[in-house]
Amino acid sequence: MRKLLTPAVLSILQITACATCAEETKPRAPTAQSGQQSAAAPPAEAPPPAQPPLETSPPNVPELKPAFPQQTRAPGIQTKTAIEVKEVATGFDKPWAIAFLPDRRMLVTEKPTGKLYIVTPAGQKSAPVAGLPRVDGRDQGGLLDVEVDPHHAKNGLIYWTYYEPRKDGNGLAVARAKLVDGPKPKVTELSVIFRMLPTFDSTKHAGGRLVFAPDGMLFVTLGERSELEGRKQARELGSHFGKVVRIQPDGSVPGDNPFAKQEGARPEIWTRGHRNILSAALDAQNRLWIVEMGPRGGDELNLVERGKDYGWPTIGYGEEYSGSSIHETSQAPGLEQPIYYWDPVISPSGLTIYSGDLFPEWKGNFFIGGLSSEALVRLVVKDDRVVGEERLLLDRKQRIREVVQGPEGALYLLTDDEDGALLKLTPRG
Repeated sequence: MRKLLTPAVLSILQITACATCAEETKPRAPTAQSGQQSAAAPPAEAPPPAQPPLETSPPNVPELKPAFPQQTRAPGIQTKTAIEVKEVATGFDKPWAIAFLPDRRMLVTEKPTGKLYIVTPAGQKSAPVAGLPRVDGRDQGGLLDVEVDPHHAKNGLIYWTYYEPRKDGNGLAVARAKLVDGPKPKVTELSVIFRMLPTFDSTKHAGGRLVFAPDGMLFVTLGERSELEGRKQARELGSHFGKVVRIQPDGSVPGDNPFAKQEGARPEIWTRGHRNILSAALDAQNRLWIVEMGPRGGDELNLVERGKDYGWPTIGYGEEYSGSSIHETSQAPGLEQPIYYWDPVISPSGLTIYSGDLFPEWKGNFFIGGLSSEALVRLVVKDDRVVGEERLLLDRKQRIREVVQGPEGALYLLTDDEDGALLKLTPRG
């Protein structure tokens, strides 16, 4: 076990780590796809041969062992359906999120500029939507996720997350407003329904994904701001850092939140002990899944359950960018284990759980945007265990920021680039 550093030294490392955090790491060599089985079939009574893991690179922290089988390095798999990739629109400055309007047009956000566009299925972009508040667009900040109200056809509401500039720093905020369509689209009746507290001077790790639950509640994923002072608050109930929060669409607190009546706790908190959550989606059972950024090693897939503590930074499977230890252990009583983790990391951003008909073999599969991995990551999950993994679009060598399923069953992606593209994936032929 590596020697643990003092808090003072850790603080210095956290400040210097910003230039090399998991979201911005340089791409590493693509991992090998799974090998082909021998043409000679095994005897009928023999078990099928074990498939080699997709990930073959050495782990950053080999001494931290998985808590159970299948928790990391799943067998490699390959999609059988030929895929066509179409560029729907280009010219976005580091786009971050996609949301579909009822008429199948898309809302697309630009992170550093704070601009929101309406894009037609044919790729025509509107003028920037007017009326959005100013954002702190430095580094990982800016305009992030966007979501359409489940009753948008009646109320016209949309929601978005952004780094809100404040005195002495910033914080993630959630705003909602009515979208007014037309040649010069705009938003009206704007209100900020949630503010991450405390205010903190950091340009990193604020999270930012939005997910509406079937009961109308809104989940917001948050990060722990990267700096050591923020990291220490990830498990503390008096801070929003490193949490998933659950609010009403108007920002009020549901009475059945786990800490709503606990003195000293932020009543919006649903779960705690997270690092930086940029990926979130509901499965067919309406359970919330997240994929969160690890440090150097330790990206995690987690099933989010009411009131639970996911352990960051007490436990985990990564290390500091300097190579020094963060965790004394990867397991501890009362702290949740990830369903799956990656070491080395994929740098996840964006998640959708496929339910469409265009790709029958993908039903129920998880699709995650990979930044440093420059891939669309596919997971096959059975009985809440990952049984197969694939890296798609490696030949494009593009950072994938967002992945969503369209109304017709196609997958739509955003590439993380100063000339970012909106891509559409359909079966070829």
